[in-house]
Amino acid sequence: MSTPDEIRRPLRALPFWMSLGMIPLAVLGAVAGGWTVLLLPVYGWILVTVLDGVLGENADQPDPATPEADLFWYRLITLIWFPVQAVTIFALIWWVPRSGLSVAEAVGLFFGVGVISGTIGIVYAHELMHQMNRTERWLADLLLATVLYSHFRSEHLLVHHLWVGTPRDAVTARYNEGFHRYFWRVLRDCPASAWRAEKRLLARAGRKVWHRSNPFWRYAALQGAALALAFALGGWTGVGLFVWQAFIAVWQLELTNYVEHYGLTREYRGEGRYEHVLPRHSWNSAQTASNWLLINLQRHSDHHYKPDRRFPLLQTYAEDAAPQLPTGYPAMTTLAMIPPLWRRRMNPRVREWRRRHYPHVTDWTPYNKATNPMPRGSV
Repeated sequence: MSTPDEIRRPLRALPFWMSLGMIPLAVLGAVAGGWTVLLLPVYGWILVTVLDGVLGENADQPDPATPEADLFWYRLITLIWFPVQAVTIFALIWWVPRSGLSVAEAVGLFFGVGVISGTIGIVYAHELMHQMNRTERWLADLLLATVLYSHFRSEHLLVHHLWVGTPRDAVTARYNEGFHRYFWRVLRDCPASAWRAEKRLLARAGRKVWHRSNPFWRYAALQGAALALAFALGGWTGVGLFVWQAFIAVWQLELTNYVEHYGLTREYRGEGRYEHVLPRHSWNSAQTASNWLLINLQRHSDHHYKPDRRFPLLQTYAEDAAPQLPTGYPAMTTLAMIPPLWRRRMNPRVREWRRRHYPHVTDWTPYNKATNPMPRGSV
């Protein structure tokens, strides 16, 4: 176990700052064009996967009682990321129409910008939204506005963490469900689900859904401001590039969501009751480099156990307690884009998981089709 004295060292936190390596690559792509616009996805997906293969797994268990003051250098990268990302996006929106880049180069460059705002920005927003500090929650909202996906905060906090592994949670991928079908289902269902969750929360407080405390007003204002700024800097071309990178970012997020809980359903106990969330209901990976880039998101079971535990202190679990992926999330999300290969690799793992933890369940059809009753109190 790593002690607080070891954890607080700046050099210990430094690998988690590898996200900053994407910014000069974005600048290079904007200035040089050509093949350099491909460097951002190469860095975020291929290089990290290669490093995972070289560095292997990291099973270190940080002391969860480490004081927050000792986590300064870890927290700092998440606190500065909104201005870093916003300046990158909007500076490039201003630059591209004036740069002489071809349409293909501009589209390729902003594909890479979407890798930044999805692989890094949304992951950091996820870390920030789980904290009680108002500043951090505001930073999460600002980051999500740059990808036009602000409702994710409501859906994630009020639905996913409560009802993961049940039919109420749209982002729990069903067994044998291909990513492409899953993606459009989530895009269709989650905004309305988030709205219903906020409406229910307001009703408990005796407020109408139109009350000013409904965060959807803030979501709309921030997203509208982001689109207006894109138009002011780059006209309709700027708006198009902004929406394109936002789509790529959301695609990155939902690929990750797809991988995190694929086929891992909670047992239905009758009368609208489900078993409690356990470490076995999330896919994990102890790969070193991808956990640096994704600030330990792959220690996902512990995140569901302690959602507000800061990322440097997340614990890892043994295979018999929490299912492990064959490699890190970047490689697995790439595999998920090819459903036959994904099923060949992951369906046997899900079936083995079911035999290990639920040998008494003989009919998995209601779980595969999400036709079990909704959890009691979820609607």
